[in-house]
Amino acid sequence: GGLILFAIFSLVMDVFKIGYYSSFYSCLSAIKIIYPIVQAIFVVVQTYFLWVSAKDCIHVHLNVTRCGLMLTLTTNLAVWMSAVTDESVHKAHSKLKKNMTEEIFRWLLKGNLPFGKAICSVGECNCNSQICQIFKNGYFWLYPFNIEYSLFASAMVYVMWKNVGRFIDHHSHHIQRLKFRLFRRTFFVGIMLGLIILVSGLGVLILYEVQVNSSTESSKKSQALTMYYIFNIVCLSLMSLVCIGGSVIYRFDKRDMDRHKNPTRTLDVALLMGAALGQYAISYYSIVAIVASTPRDTISALNLTYALLMIAQHTFQNVFIIEGLHRQPP
Repeated sequence: GGLILFAIFSLVMDVFKIGYYSSFYSCLSAIKIIYPIVQAIFVVVQTYFLWVSAKDCIHVHLNVTRCGLMLTLTTNLAVWMSAVTDESVHKAHSKLKKNMTEEIFRWLLKGNLPFGKAICSVGECNCNSQICQIFKNGYFWLYPFNIEYSLFASAMVYVMWKNVGRFIDHHSHHIQRLKFRLFRRTFFVGIMLGLIILVSGLGVLILYEVQVNSSTESSKKSQALTMYYIFNIVCLSLMSLVCIGGSVIYRFDKRDMDRHKNPTRTLDVALLMGAALGQYAISYYSIVAIVASTPRDTISALNLTYALLMIAQHTFQNVFIIEGLHRQPP
């Protein structure tokens, strides 16, 4: 369901991209218009494939299946990197254009500086019509959904790759009964709390983006930053407490630990820790920048708290997940 939701927004983004590039096709290469069309086809085909085959455990043509799934996974990661790069270049381009006069910007576009050559092709194609501006703003706002779709699909394809050749164990019926009990007692509460946090997070993000990008008053920007950091601090604190609570519950649950060598589990742990290193690095550099900067105001204190909680939350969450991976079924 989540995959289909992100897929729909990704398709809308591709439609906006096609409309934007078609507005001045005469000064762009054909590949610019062909790329979103091919990407839309890829999203449709992959979403259908995952919807139909996500629960399959393949036991024929194992090497060909593994190769195909790895090719699909790396394609998703390539699309993800492309989307992140495009979004970053757009933000840098927008800030550069916003902070310079029109004369300097034209001089830069002529290629007098290295960065000017990188954006020259975009600058020569003027987007003056209203419909063109709608397409342009629309597809950049939808980039996060495309990024999440690529990561979502990569995770599902990775799980499918792990399940190639795997047999269902004899504990599966017991796990199904446990899920039913969980649904009857606490599952609804968890879903409701998760939806509340999700909707609140989207609301805070929209308010933050609108106030920071549209407001010229420093006080309003400061209020938006304060609201953003306080919300994230509360969420990270709750997540840390929940992960600590889960680890404590593990101590009371008398279940055997699986200490045998398991290549897929080892790969899971390595990927989990590797993915966390990026967030650890961001938090570390944020802490160094905040401590070294002056003056230290309320925003800096909130940013420091946020960075420290991000490290704590990822640590507690990784410990909780790794302990869960090593536990035997009931």
